[in-house]
Amino acid sequence: MASEPLLLGVRHHGPGSARAVRRALAAFQPEVVLIEGPPEADALVPYAGDEDMRAPVALLAYPADNPDPKLRASFWPLAEFSPEWQAIRWAVAREVPVRFIDMPASVRLANPPAGSDSTDPEAEEAGAVEAAVRIDPIGALAEAAGYDDPERWWEDVVEHRFADPVRPAAPAPAAAAVEGVDEGVDEAVVADASGVMGGVGLFAREADIDEEELRAAAAPFEAIAEAMGVVRASAPRPPEAEAVDEERREAYMRIGLRGALKEFERVAVVCGAWHVPALTGPLPSASADAAVVRGLPKIKVSMTWVPWTHARLASWQGYGAGVRSPGWYHHLFTSVDAHVIERWLVRAAGVLRRDGVPVSSAHVIEATRLAQALATMRGRPLAGLAEVTDAARAVLCDGDELRLALINRRLVVGDRLGRVPDQTPGVPIAKDVAGSQRRLRLPPRVERRELRLDLRQAFDLDRSRLLHRLRLLGVEWGKVLAAAKGKGTFREEWEIAWQPEFAVDLVEAGAYGTTVLEAATARVAEQAASAATLADVTALVERCLLADLPDALPGVLDALDERMALDADVAHLMDALPALARTLRYGDVRGTDLSALRDVTFGTITRICVGLPAAVGGLDDTAAAVMRDRIDGVQAALALVDDAEAHERWQGVLAGLSTRDDLHGLLTGRMNRLLLDAGAVDVDEIGARMALVLTVGVPVARTAAWIEGFLAGDGLLLVHDERLLALVDAWLTGIPGDAFLEVLPLLRRTFSGYPVPQRRMIGERAAHIGTGRRGAEADEDLDPARGALLLPVAARLLGRELHV
Repeated sequence: MASEPLLLGVRHHGPGSARAVRRALAAFQPEVVLIEGPPEADALVPYAGDEDMRAPVALLAYPADNPDPKLRASFWPLAEFSPEWQAIRWAVAREVPVRFIDMPASVRLANPPAGSDSTDPEAEEAGAVEAAVRIDPIGALAEAAGYDDPERWWEDVVEHRFADPVRPAAPAPAAAAVEGVDEGVDEAVVADASGVMGGVGLFAREADIDEEELRAAAAPFEAIAEAMGVVRASAPRPPEAEAVDEERREAYMRIGLRGALKEFERVAVVCGAWHVPALTGPLPSASADAAVVRGLPKIKVSMTWVPWTHARLASWQGYGAGVRSPGWYHHLFTSVDAHVIERWLVRAAGVLRRDGVPVSSAHVIEATRLAQALATMRGRPLAGLAEVTDAARAVLCDGDELRLALINRRLVVGDRLGRVPDQTPGVPIAKDVAGSQRRLRLPPRVERRELRLDLRQAFDLDRSRLLHRLRLLGVEWGKVLAAAKGKGTFREEWEIAWQPEFAVDLVEAGAYGTTVLEAATARVAEQAASAATLADVTALVERCLLADLPDALPGVLDALDERMALDADVAHLMDALPALARTLRYGDVRGTDLSALRDVTFGTITRICVGLPAAVGGLDDTAAAVMRDRIDGVQAALALVDDAEAHERWQGVLAGLSTRDDLHGLLTGRMNRLLLDAGAVDVDEIGARMALVLTVGVPVARTAAWIEGFLAGDGLLLVHDERLLALVDAWLTGIPGDAFLEVLPLLRRTFSGYPVPQRRMIGERAAHIGTGRRGAEADEDLDPARGALLLPVAARLLGRELHV
């Protein structure tokens, strides 16, 4: 007859639970380890022992035949301090089989857990509390006992009551290894850090079980199992859908446990503490459990390991409980000696010093003393996260919450990113991305960093192509910084930051192809066919060129021709032109043949010039503002097009429209300003036109709109042209009081957009209109003798000889 299994009820992602699990496994020496998780992951267990595998990682399950992971994908995240992860690592190191016994992913993805349909706020609140208890029952018990940290409660109430009175000292190599803890935790260091191995060799297997050690190691789990039995007995029944889902999960666990007990004598089970009562005592019959899971829909799924981060672990609401302080838990689990608090505060001081905050060793010593004193006052045997946080706030941060937030972000949560071996199974496109990242020296990192690219260099051009192609596939690894505009077409500046969920986006992109180039090409073709507007197609042309997809470009251009032939709306053509112009400009840089696109672009310009006169008439204030922006967009686009005939045609259209009285003042004012900037009319002509508008017979609202359109952008024109400034000043000072209130919002909107120095200079010039004196310097009399003293210095600076 098989022996009773060792049931290890844990708190998911708990360092105290992880240490206790390692101790219990070492004492029990199981022949098989069963873990709460999807059985499809059994084949992935060996990869957990690879030397290139570094937690945090996650098991990813997704539909294999028709990937749609944004809607139906499941993660099972694991950190270094997760009990399940330590159980897997322990078993793999000793070649002990590992099996997952939770509901299969094929069933879970086909039958997503249903939430409560209750609309009663009190019922919803009660359901949320019940869900929190079921997800993290140990956290609920800790909160009931007055603890803010479930791991502190676990250690104070459970582990410390059964731990060995003398903790073995860590060997020197392990103590030294703590300095490299952020680069991965060595297996031996973790074993030493737990301090509860009881002399069992790390890779050796004891022939005989030490019954006394086993009783000591199992005692905490027996206590927590008893507590969970009480909690489950008194907890209200959850909504029917959730109850059914839990019943099915625990039926699968019992089925897996029965199967293991038929094959092995010593079986260890690592599962959430909530489920332990369902695996003990009088169990339902095998036929009853089989009936619960019989006939459930299934789909074909694939599974793999993907990197995860501490930040995502802190916010994740999927498998197990979320962890508010993964960085702190990682520190607790990997610390190799008794100086846990001291080492943490040293690291906190390092974070502040790297940010320019002066923190000395004296601050660390005082913060350590304060944390220990707070623990004593609060009746705790050792300082916890609450104590070190309060000590850091008071001593290291001087009460500054922003500095404390920096420590919380970088240490308490952290930006640690896991790693999986190259040979880990996965979608081909993900492997292609990983290979490109290595080839282009773009390692996936969580922290945000800027990337400056020179597109004249082949290496940087390949980097740009990869980032643009991934964006087309919905993988927003990088975004082009707006500040990079205006620095030439040879430059690109990116901000890049890798996120774990990109693994799901790559799974979805895998439906389009096995490589990034192939998938991006297919994705662009699909988007071109489904584009709703002409502007969507032109934007796609630009993105297609930036991503260098030559096979996709002809199809996109065909879609552009079709849309342009069917779309007679001038506004749509104006929206489409800027992207076409940018595409031509980038094409010159990237060496792409865009003769077909050039014909389309010039045809668009011609159609805009022909249709604009009819499109600008009869517009109200809102429509005129939109049309003004479109006209500005066309003007900016033409600046990128090297074609004198197109420029001449566009300026001819603006010249004909700029003097029409039936157009909105905002448009005519803007057209006159564009003509002045382009040199098509001189300042004298503009002065005459402005004088005609700024007359008593013209309605004040129309005049204000004309001024807004003409002056929008910057105020340099008024700074350097005193005649135009005098015209505007005379008109403003002559507006009647009642009419002035009407146009004030328009004027304020216009002038408030100018930079402060320009507004100050305009004010100084306006104060001396008609006096012939300029600015504040006009109040000072010039002294020729003093000025003569500066002439020799100025001559030397200019490299000229001074002739008197």
